[in-house]
Amino acid sequence: MSLKERINQDIKTAMKSKDKIRLETVRSIKKLILEKEISVRPLGQDTLTEEQEIEILSRLAKQRKESIEQYQQGGREELAAQEAQELAILEEYLPKPLSNEEVSTVIDQIVAEVGATSLKDMGKVMGPVMEQLKGKAEGKKVQELVKAKLSGQS
Repeated sequence: MSLKERINQDIKTAMKSKDKIRLETVRSIKKLILEKEISVRPLGQDTLTEEQEIEILSRLAKQRKESIEQYQQGGREELAAQEAQELAILEEYLPKPLSNEEVSTVIDQIVAEVGATSLKDMGKVMGPVMEQLKGKAEGKKVQELVKAKLSGQS
C-alpha cells in the first residue's frame, strides 16, 4: 500500500472513530503531499518518490519536535502534549530510525571512502552521510557522531 493510500485509509478511520488530533495530523500530511506533487508535475513527475515522501514527513516531525521544545520552555505543557501526540502519529509513517551503531557504521564507511582524517574534513563526510541516511537519522545526531569520529573520540 502506498503512503497516499494509507493516508486516505487513515483519514477514513480517524473520521469514523472521531479522533480529532489524528484526523488533523493525517490531513496535514495529505495536504503537503498533494502540494509537493503539484510542484513536481512541471518537472515531468506524476507521483512522489519514497525519498520525497520521507522528506516531507521528516520535516513535519522536526517542526513538531522544535514546537514541543519551545512550548515546554514557555510553560505551555498542554500545547506541548498536543504536539507530542501529533509527533507520535507522524512517526508511524516514518521508517524506523537507525541506532547509533548503525549510523556509526555508515559514518565509518564514508570516512574511509573520502579519506577524512580531521575535523577539517567534516563537510566532505556530512554530505554523503546525510544523503545515505536521509529520513533514517536526525541530522543533529549524525553531526555529533561525525564530529566525535573525526576528532578521535571514538
